[in-house]
Amino acid sequence: MMGDDIFIENYYFVTVVFMWFLHVGFMCYEAGVSRRKNVMSTAIKNIMTIAVVTPAFYYAGWWTYLCMPAGFIPNVGDAVHGYECTWGNPWGELMGPNIGDHVLAVFWAAFLLFSWTTGSIMSGATIERIRVSAYLVLTVFLGAFVWILGAAWGWSWHGWLVVHFGFHDFAASGVVHGIAGLFALGVLFNLGPRIGAFDDDGGARAFKPHNLHMTLMGLMIIFTAFYAFYAACLAVLPGEAPGWNNIYYNPTTLGAITYTITIAFAGGFMSGYICSKGDPFWTLSGGLAGVIAVSSGADVYAPSLTYLLAMLGAAFAVWVGTWQQEKMRVDDAVGAVAVHGWTGFLGVLLMGIFASGYPTGAFSGNVEVTILGQLVGIAALLPLAFLSGYIISWLLKQGNLLRVPPEVELEGLDVAEFGGDFYPDFGVSEEVIVEADGSEVPAGPVLARAANQLIRG
Repeated sequence: MMGDDIFIENYYFVTVVFMWFLHVGFMCYEAGVSRRKNVMSTAIKNIMTIAVVTPAFYYAGWWTYLCMPAGFIPNVGDAVHGYECTWGNPWGELMGPNIGDHVLAVFWAAFLLFSWTTGSIMSGATIERIRVSAYLVLTVFLGAFVWILGAAWGWSWHGWLVVHFGFHDFAASGVVHGIAGLFALGVLFNLGPRIGAFDDDGGARAFKPHNLHMTLMGLMIIFTAFYAFYAACLAVLPGEAPGWNNIYYNPTTLGAITYTITIAFAGGFMSGYICSKGDPFWTLSGGLAGVIAVSSGADVYAPSLTYLLAMLGAAFAVWVGTWQQEKMRVDDAVGAVAVHGWTGFLGVLLMGIFASGYPTGAFSGNVEVTILGQLVGIAALLPLAFLSGYIISWLLKQGNLLRVPPEVELEGLDVAEFGGDFYPDFGVSEEVIVEADGSEVPAGPVLARAANQLIRG
């Protein structure tokens, strides 16, 4: 038994180490997309995500996961499961350097890394105009309460969605990606587009990334860390129920998720390349969307089905991302809402369509997966995410705390926040904006005109 415990401790510790690369990747990804005048501000947001979410998750998030599987009311009095609440008490023995426990701290850290990920997803969508302070408030709520409440409901062996509806979301298509993406959409509705993102005729403009190579490198680093992300979604049990299991305690293997994630990237890249006509950003983002689309069923999908569903997910992300920008006029700087949010919930639905009848929740009666159960999960998690993001950002907006002033946005957040330009060899006059018709023009006059209209309006 001691040997099993030490193996499990090492297993989750290694997944946590490699999941750090997710946040290296997110920082490069977002910094590369940013214009040069906002690069350092964007990078610092990702670092400060770790600074604020970590203590919030220690004091509140883990307790929420362990104590609220039945709904919004803590399950502290339940004779069967209520004892788990004490595991998450910050003052409890297990939430300290208890040498008798080899699992909880490293398992807690794996969930913490998921929390950072939700914040980073929102960060990318809101770059270049959100106040750092507002972002930190939002990411604390998202990372330490909103997503983890959804996880308690649908990513736990005794969550109400699992027990009553057979909800299955193995690698967090919905409970991490979907929730973070739709939370970000709620924020974007209040934050508004970057100055100059849309012209007077309803066309959408594009801002040239300061370093697309850095963005693509960041995505590749994220893809590397996804193997650890998937591995951390396994529940490794010692003693009387040994072996590899999913988060619902049904058998699976590392081999199963290795097939799924690798083949999903391949299918996503291919579909992203085809659907975007070779656009580098959407080709790589298609790979990410492909993996997210199959994450709910990553423990059960056959490789050939995985490839097809990943192609579907990438095509969906390209389409909905373009539609959201051009028709809804939502300025999502990195396509996070499409790739993570809508494609994440598509992945939850696909599990119901292609794996109905699969038993989930070994300790909860092995309730069968159904399309209805997956739809109930979407109906619960989607509004939890969107309304939380919308309401909290609306309150910040009412206090004039959400968005930087227009003059700061035009000058660049780096100068305003750090008092300096981190790319002094390149002038603002060199900044380029892409009009809706594809033509490239100097950004200065376009942004100044848009800013004046915003101020007058």
